Parts: sequence; C-alpha cells; structure tokens
Amino acid sequence: MAPRDQAMFEGNRTEMRTRQVQTTDLEDGNIRSPINKPETPTSDITETSTSSIAEIKEKAPVVSSMGLKVLCLLAVQNCSKNLLVRYVMKDQPKFLTSAAVIGSELVKLALSTLYILLVEKRDFQTIIDFLRKDWRTSMLVIVPASAYNLQMTLEYVAMANLDAAMFSVLVQSKLVFTASFAALVLGKKLKRIQGISLALLTSGVMLCNLSRMNNSSDKDEDGFFMDSTMVKGVTATLGIAMSSGFASVYTEKVIKQHKKSLSENVAPPSLAYTQIQLAVMSLLAIGVYALVMDFTPIVEYGLFHNFSTGACCTVLMSALGGLTVAAVLKFADSILKGYATALSVILTGVISVFFFGTELNAIYYMGVINVVIAVLLYNGQDMDQMLC
Repeated sequence: MAPRDQAMFEGNRTEMRTRQVQTTDLEDGNIRSPINKPETPTSDITETSTSSIAEIKEKAPVVSSMGLKVLCLLAVQNCSKNLLVRYVMKDQPKFLTSAAVIGSELVKLALSTLYILLVEKRDFQTIIDFLRKDWRTSMLVIVPASAYNLQMTLEYVAMANLDAAMFSVLVQSKLVFTASFAALVLGKKLKRIQGISLALLTSGVMLCNLSRMNNSSDKDEDGFFMDSTMVKGVTATLGIAMSSGFASVYTEKVIKQHKKSLSENVAPPSLAYTQIQLAVMSLLAIGVYALVMDFTPIVEYGLFHNFSTGACCTVLMSALGGLTVAAVLKFADSILKGYATALSVILTGVISVFFFGTELNAIYYMGVINVVIAVLLYNGQDMDQMLC
C-alpha cells in the first residue's frame, strides 16, 4: 500500500473511531468530546454515591420489626373488639351501656394504678400529687373524656343494629368529620391528596350502604328500603365518627397549647399517670350521665343488672385494648396507623362472613376497596408531590 493511501486509511480509521465514541456517548444520553475527557476523581464518585444512597434511604419509609408488630397488634385489637361487641350485642341484651363504660374505666384506672405501684415502684401519693398539681389539664381533659364515653355508648347501640363488617367501614367517616372540624376550628387547609381520599371515602361508604340495602328483605311493595334498625345503627355510627373528629381537633387545639404553655423544666408525666387522669375524668362524666339517664333502673335493679359474661368480656377488651393502643402509639406514625386501620377493615369483613354468616356482595367489596385506599391516602406523607 502506498504511503499516501496508508495515511488516508489511517485517517479514515481514526475518524471512524471518533464517530464510534461519539455514538456511544449519545446512546448514554451525554454529548462528550472523545478527546481530553475530564476524569472524575474516585473520591468524588464515592461521596456522590454515598450521599445519593443516604437520600434514598431517608425518603424510603422502611417499617421496622417493631413497626410490624405494632401494625399487627393495632389491626388485631380493633378487629377483635368489633367482632366481640357484635357477638354480644346481636341479640340486643338489656344491660345498661353506661354500666359497661363505667366498668371499662374502672379497669383502666385499676391497671394504671397497679403499674405505677408495682412496675414504676412509686407511691400512691405521687398520683394524688399529680392530679392536684395538674388540675387545669384535668378540667380540659373532661371534654375529650366525655366524647370518648359517648363513643363507647354509641358503639354498643351501633353494634346492636349493624353487622361488624358494615360498622368497620362506616366508622371510617371520622376522617371526614376530623377534616371538617380542623378546617373550621384550626383553619387548616386540606391537601389535594386528602381531598381525593375524602371523596373516595364518601363513595365507599355510600357503596357499602347500598349493598346493605340490596341485601335487606325489609322493603315495601314498591321496593323502598324500610329497615329502621339500619337507620338507628348508621346514625349511632355517624355519631361516633363526629365525636371522634371533634375530640381529635379539641385535643390539638386546647390541650396541646396548654401543655406548651407549661414550664419547660417540668418533666412530662408517664403514660400511666395520663391514663389515670383520663379515667378519673371519664368516670366523673359517665357517672353524671348514668345518674341523669339511668337513675330509675339503677335504683330498682342495680348498676350491673343483666350484665352477662359476654358483657364483662367487652369491658375487659375495651379497657385492655385502650391501654395497649395508648402504649404502642409511640411506635406508630400516621402511615402505620393508616395501614392498621385498613387491615382491620378487611379482617373484620372477612371474619364476619365465617363467624356470623354476613352476606357481602360485590358492591360491598367495591366500597371496602375505596375506603381502604382513602385511609391510606389520607394518612400518607408527601403524596401531593406525586400529583401533577
């Protein structure tokens, strides 16, 4: 080959290599010069990779083993409580619901006191001193305590007229009331994803009600639904949801502000002391209610007249469940509680089919799917960033 042709061949080969490198760079999504490419120091690459991994770990919500235990505990507790109360109330026993609430609060008070005396190794006088020094908070606590008493009372009424599957779905409407009270009282604005979740929740509740109406045989000749028990149960459940929403907003508005105004040098009380404070004020509120509303049957038959073994079990379940939930909530964030609520709704519906023979159709399952998605979206974090 002639030198001139050889030089032309070498030049063409060099040009082909240059184009190949450029093509490779274009395929990688970068336009780089094949000559004098800057070399990134290895230390910079390592630091960049480490920081990127750290950011990914911070953004990715990882549920720990303790979180999973809390998730299962909250879901099982909520589901088992609904099923037990339904089992006891399906035959509509004639015991006083105020007696059940009083019994539950007495058990809470006794267990919390024993915890302070036996586990924390403190004197009974410390409880008296705490209630005396923090009497202002006790006066504020009486409002959410009364709301909680109302919820427990209405729960027995709702479970006597609704099946557990329907109740577990309808009671999630507390999200709507919580958001409404938060907007009116606290001036909070809903995020877009929360607005979507509330719309899904409303449609899910309506679908579940529609499924219940289709399954009912209590209709007139024109096919209109005439089940008075369902109306009573739904009304009681909505009362529970409204009371829960109001109590949540009141606690955030009043009690949290009051605790912030206290001296920072004062150590916060343990959970047991707080439970005693709540139990005492709840007993005071439900005691006044029982004297006003149930005075005649209490005088004639006694407070715990017709109180069956099943009723005693519901009292213990409510007390132990309330203490357990309060104890583990420090390990659960809003996302985890949302998962637990969604899981309990599903479990309650499935188990009701086997235990009580509850008839659930496709419309009900559509409603449950809407409610579960709504709960997860409402309690999710940074969901708005995923919307366009």
